[in-house]
Amino acid sequence: QVQLVESGGGLVQPGGSLTLSCAASGSIFRLNTMGWYRQAPGKEREWVATITRSITTNYADTVKGRFTISRDNAKSTVYLRMSSLKAEDTAVYFCNALTPSGNRFWGQGTQVAVSS
Repeated sequence: QVQLVESGGGLVQPGGSLTLSCAASGSIFRLNTMGWYRQAPGKEREWVATITRSITTNYADTVKGRFTISRDNAKSTVYLRMSSLKAEDTAVYFCNALTPSGNRFWGQGTQVAVSS
């Protein structure tokens, strides 16, 4: 089992920045592929970004160039730095862990609202 706890969400103005954190426990964090997903009201959950254990990163086209995913294995934490935020970035953001055995775990989510 992997436990994931997200934090850092909140209300931010368009064009602003926010950094989300996800603290993990219950597994060898450095071996996991970590990711961020989001779900806007009335929409399906969508993939945002992934970082592998070899620090390879990938981003959805909608956030590429604005969001940065990173990880600190010593702290068992993954981050999502979001900048140039838009109203359409408003969503609940979920942390995800994929273990080497193929098990997937989710956090409870943290709300991000972009509004003036």
